[in-house]
Amino acid sequence: MIHDVAIVAMGCTPFRDHWTSSADDLVVEAVNEAVAGVAGLTLSDIDAFWVGTQGSGMSGQTLSKPLRMSGKPVTRVENYCATGSEAFRNAAYAVASGAYDMVMAAGVEKLKDANVSGLTAVWPPADGSDVDWTAPAGFSLLAPAYQSAHGVDDQTLRQVLTAIAVKNHANGALNERAQFRKPVSAETVEKAPRIAGPLGVMDCSGVSDGAATAILVRAEDAHKYTDKPIFLRGMGFVSGSGEGLATDGYDFSTFPEVVEAARVAYEQAGVTDPATQIDLAEVHDCFTPTELVLMEDLGFSERGKGWRDVLDGRYELSGALPVNPDGGLKSFGHPIGATGLRMMFEAWLQLRGEAGKRQVPDAELALTQNLGGQPGSCVAFVAVLGNALGGEKR
Repeated sequence: MIHDVAIVAMGCTPFRDHWTSSADDLVVEAVNEAVAGVAGLTLSDIDAFWVGTQGSGMSGQTLSKPLRMSGKPVTRVENYCATGSEAFRNAAYAVASGAYDMVMAAGVEKLKDANVSGLTAVWPPADGSDVDWTAPAGFSLLAPAYQSAHGVDDQTLRQVLTAIAVKNHANGALNERAQFRKPVSAETVEKAPRIAGPLGVMDCSGVSDGAATAILVRAEDAHKYTDKPIFLRGMGFVSGSGEGLATDGYDFSTFPEVVEAARVAYEQAGVTDPATQIDLAEVHDCFTPTELVLMEDLGFSERGKGWRDVLDGRYELSGALPVNPDGGLKSFGHPIGATGLRMMFEAWLQLRGEAGKRQVPDAELALTQNLGGQPGSCVAFVAVLGNALGGEKR
């Protein structure tokens, strides 16, 4: 059923400090861009909508009110930082099942007007036993765990994390929609103020405002709307048990939820060797060690060899497998509800040959990977997208 889905239009606002725009303004901008991508299309042609947001709206009216839209079903979803991917996943299944002919997935978040720094959330009442830590603290555990598992010394790991930050900022500098548009030097990364464990400010992704959208139809109908549709080849989603926060000796050098989500997506897409078959990837680089671990969890590097591949330039824009060509969370920014769809937007541009200076040559198969929560207690999404119908490259 997954193979029956195509994306025919997308929209994405710039991700940045939108002090003069509300969440309503941003989602309307992204929706209008997507609708304008199909000649003659209007909102009334779309049968159903899914909107993802962590805290910038309640219910489906997060979308229907700013669009002044009535008579349509709109579902609001939330799944930590994978909220945008969750909106896409639900929309994809709805159109693939035949329940609707055309649907929209949207994601939006307005974080910069909060009265606190970093991410905000309203947690449900608990018994007081929950682990209370920040995102940088949680993800900082990945670095020493990776070192211990694979025998990497402090100096080498620092070089690897710095290379990831420098790469993603260099890519973001080529992207007019990115939050941070300037390249950064290794010295800037390594001299940045320390935040948690080995992580400094420049190891952390940006907090931003933004919105993104996708219009989906069945694959058989895709060419009615565009000459260059993008097809969903595989999709996996896993919600973890949270055992890592309650288990002594838990292995923080891997995300088992990502490994399983990738396995499902690869099986559906017919991908047997992701290191050679995937042309580019958008991954959830919320912190630099996250991207390092993901290179191995996604099968792009052998276990224990990811750090070498990073230093060898394998994942740079000119490398064998460009990772985060749009700048990733690190440079593009991270408005929670929109990030998963922003990843899709970059895959959309790349697979259509419309990514400009950061275009990956002959891109035919792309991966997006989005996660939420913390190491040891997270949710994970992986999708494989292609510009041809079928599991093989054209």
